[in-house]
Amino acid sequence: MSHTTRTLRHNRVELALHELAAGDAAPGSLPLLILHGLGEASSAPLAPWDRWAGAVFGLDFTGHGLSTVPRGGGYTAESLMSDVDVALAEIGPAAMVGRGLGAYVGLLVSGARPDLVQGCVLDDGPGLSGGGVGPGSGTWFSPPDHDGTTPDPFALYELSNDIRPPDYATSFVHLLMASSALASPLIVTARNRPAWLAAVAEEPGVVTADIDEAFTLLAAAS
Repeated sequence: MSHTTRTLRHNRVELALHELAAGDAAPGSLPLLILHGLGEASSAPLAPWDRWAGAVFGLDFTGHGLSTVPRGGGYTAESLMSDVDVALAEIGPAAMVGRGLGAYVGLLVSGARPDLVQGCVLDDGPGLSGGGVGPGSGTWFSPPDHDGTTPDPFALYELSNDIRPPDYATSFVHLLMASSALASPLIVTARNRPAWLAAVAEEPGVVTADIDEAFTLLAAAS
């Protein structure tokens, strides 16, 4: 599927935002933003998201796809939140689907920007587990010579060791539920549920569903 790509400037980083489907240009048509997993890049949406009525976008996180590779790493889920914030500033309020790492980042953004995120689906994908609930033993990472292509080895290492305490994740659920006007602002479709996601799925107001059910709920919210 052919698509167009916009380059968004974020401080020293250039982010690739792909318009995967133009959708319905009628007023009120809500865009859908897809957030990829660790080591991935944006690609054409799979069913049922290719049936979304509005425009469908995919964001390449920093260090992934066509986005900038910074020198020396420094990746955190919170830094990727700011990538999504820049994308939402470009496309406006949107529904979101996150895979793996993108699901965790999508949760954080949903709580921080409940006015802009009009429903979010948390799906399986690489990087979903992160680095567990607490710090592990200290390690030293020495990446091989790298030519600047993606995914950045620093991104793969640092984000796969990102600490995710369940109570930190659920604090963003609380922020979302306190501010969202949607009946189902957060939908968990992931079958693999590390500790942070298991805690999120148990929170009041969070819906668990399969992909097709999630599509129906998200489309209804739009």
